[in-house]
Amino acid sequence: MIAEALFYDEEYGALGNLSLVDPREGKERFIASYVPEEGHFTIEEATAWEPGEVDEEVGYALAVDSREYGIYDTPEAAAEALLALAREHDLLPSITLLFEEDEVS
Repeated sequence: MIAEALFYDEEYGALGNLSLVDPREGKERFIASYVPEEGHFTIEEATAWEPGEVDEEVGYALAVDSREYGIYDTPEAAAEALLALAREHDLLPSITLLFEEDEVS
């Protein structure tokens, strides 16, 4: 199921990504997605968050900066890494569907 959440649909411009959220701190810790321009899947570790408050729509503080954690050729490989991170840090998944017109430049 995690691997299926990481996708890109060129026809609709839809991009599925998955965040791992720390429920104790109420913030996004890792973000995984497909990078269509580069043809791989990436996991990034959050390094900075929206200042001072939880995003009401998603229920946790969104990352505003991150560093690359890993690059993966398949969604299955990225999913395995995400499962390991979730177990290691007691994180919960959050799936987001974005459309190209929603992306911020």
